[in-house]
Amino acid sequence: MNVLGLVPGLTLVVLAAVLTESSIELLMRFSNAVGAASYGEAMGDAFGGLGRGFLQFCVVVNNVGVMVVYMIIIGDVLSGTSSSSSGVHHHGVFEGWFGPNRWNGRFVILAVTTLGVFTPLTCFKRVDSLKYTSAVSVALAVVFVVITAGIAIIKLTRGQIPMPKLFPDVHDWESIFRLFTAAPVLVTAYICHYNVHPIHNELKDPAQIKPIVRASLVLCSAVYVTTSFFGYLLFGADTLDDVLANFDSDLGIPYGSVFNDAVRVSYALHLMLVFPIVFHALRLNMDGLIFPSARPLACDNRRFAALTGALLAVIFLAANFIPNIWIAFQFTGATAAVSIAYIFPAAMALRDRHGIARKRDRLLAVIMIAIAAVSNAVAVYSDASSL
Repeated sequence: MNVLGLVPGLTLVVLAAVLTESSIELLMRFSNAVGAASYGEAMGDAFGGLGRGFLQFCVVVNNVGVMVVYMIIIGDVLSGTSSSSSGVHHHGVFEGWFGPNRWNGRFVILAVTTLGVFTPLTCFKRVDSLKYTSAVSVALAVVFVVITAGIAIIKLTRGQIPMPKLFPDVHDWESIFRLFTAAPVLVTAYICHYNVHPIHNELKDPAQIKPIVRASLVLCSAVYVTTSFFGYLLFGADTLDDVLANFDSDLGIPYGSVFNDAVRVSYALHLMLVFPIVFHALRLNMDGLIFPSARPLACDNRRFAALTGALLAVIFLAANFIPNIWIAFQFTGATAAVSIAYIFPAAMALRDRHGIARKRDRLLAVIMIAIAAVSNAVAVYSDASSL
């Protein structure tokens, strides 16, 4: 919203959801045609071993990037962060409660979270085992949305919120290129394609997958629209890359500090409980990339433990060295995520090895590839130039 303005921003959030549903529908139709039990198998049928390996590599890159973002946000929320542009320090929850100490610094907080929360939750071998933590994570996201909306509505009724930016400020080529940097964030927001097959395989009635995908996208869209609208109303041009870091200031309402902590803690817990779902797909694809002909990962405890430990260590170290979430979002979103979400399903439709693609499918595939390639290439160029 800070880059695009409210009107284009909210419109694109909804359009991205519609495009994502279309790409998943393509993916599942071509997977079912060949009996593929995974995204990788569908890509392997269409493009051989090279296609399957490239998909697995993209899932690994994307999911590592997403989980690094999760860890950075958790560190921002609990231990604090400094704005790269203004140099202003935004206090974390523990920093606000106990003051700056060695034990509540980013490294220690993330180490404790990795060992005490992520490690046990990533030891489950089936997606179904994470259904209760996933349900709680959705509830916590709703809590975050309700509190944020409530604060914004109270401030609106008191006349404490100025008119937000409705459209982007475009005055030169650099500002035009910057608009495209919103594209990778939108792609990353809706990417779930690598989890569709594992959930589909565990359903008693596989036909349920279509309403499940639609309901998930509707729920996500509602959360994104509400969060972005009310969050941008609250902070306007001062909105940080990680909006949760904005909730360390005086909100100008009674019990503002309590609401600040409630918002940040609820969302930090939400991310902790979402983490293992994304990690499950990362581990499976990394295993398929390194050990393509080995027996199933769930049957080999030593390989399972080694992969889990190595991946958690890489994500932990990256989260301590990457400066902010915008950089991670931009480069993984503009490369691996856009390939997984749009380019690969569209390429399968154009390849059409089994002759099931309709004219509408081919047209949609060309549009998806064109939009994805152009917008994300410009986004990478703009980010590389700014760095």
